This record gives sequence, C-alpha cells and structure tokens, in this order.
Amino acid sequence: MTDQMEYGATGRRKTSCARVILRPGPGKITVNDRPVEDYFPLESMRKEVAQPLLVTDNFGKFDIIVNAQGGGIHGQVGAAKLGIARALLRVNPELRSKLRQGGFLTRDPRAKERKKYGQKGARKRFQFSKR
Repeated sequence: MTDQMEYGATGRRKTSCARVILRPGPGKITVNDRPVEDYFPLESMRKEVAQPLLVTDNFGKFDIIVNAQGGGIHGQVGAAKLGIARALLRVNPELRSKLRQGGFLTRDPRAKERKKYGQKGARKRFQFSKR
C-alpha cells in the first residue's frame, strides 16, 4: 500500500475476473491501463460499471483501477461492477443495504454449460431417425 488508503476487491462473471482498487481521487476509471472510454466502447457498458458508485453517491470520489482478465467484454463489465461494489463495502460497510437492494453484491452464477458426449452441444442432439 502507498501513503494513501487503497481498497481492493475481486469480481467475477462467467469466465472473467476483475481485480479492482479504489483510491480517493477525482473519479478517474482505468481498465487495464487504458481509460474506461477506450476499453468499454459503449456508453451502456460504462454506465453499468459506474452503477454501484451512482447508487451509493460515491461517483467522483474515488479513482478506480480495474485489471480485467478472461472472458469477453460483457463478462468483464459484470466482473468490474461486482468488484467495485465489493470494494465500496470495504470503504464503508454501511453501504451494504443500498448495494444489496440494487443487486450489486450478488455474483451472477450463470456460465456456459459444457458440451456432452454423444450430442452436438450442451442441449442439442443429433437428429433422431426411427428407421
């Protein structure tokens, strides 16, 4: 840790993993050493990442450093959102009820179902022939 306070947390979604660090600052969000505007191209993605901050009235109070790995871009957005929410809990445990009501503390367990042997995919089967 440096001379100022840092709060870290981890978020996961599908096969993505995001390590998040919150530092007091002007509110700059960095993802994999790039500004959030460059890394997440859509405005809806940037809004989703910032949702936990907006709900708890902490937008613009913390610099956020996100290290996202694995999965796709949408999975990384979900992982970053969960990581930010968990880091905010370390900043102030009294925010739990607000974050819980918004559904930011629940890890989304949905993931890709594996392919089964003797089948074309996870659910799809080969065409059945009676004769």
